[in-house]
Amino acid sequence: MDAKQFKTNIKCANCVAAVTPFLNEAVGENAWQVDLQSPNRVLTVDTTTSDAAVTQAIEKAGYKAEPLA
Repeated sequence: MDAKQFKTNIKCANCVAAVTPFLNEAVGENAWQVDLQSPNRVLTVDTTTSDAAVTQAIEKAGYKAEPLA
């Protein structure tokens, strides 16, 4: 699997709880994590799922994400 990283606007544990069902559906349980200590709130996803699918899952939950190079 590929590790992909995204800059997000997920800011707290409640935000993580809000995106959890969407990310679990898109990439699978235990296949992602958000670093709330990072200023960029980096989401790391271990998946072969496309960047667009991950971004779309975040947007469905009401948040934003953009791939990091």
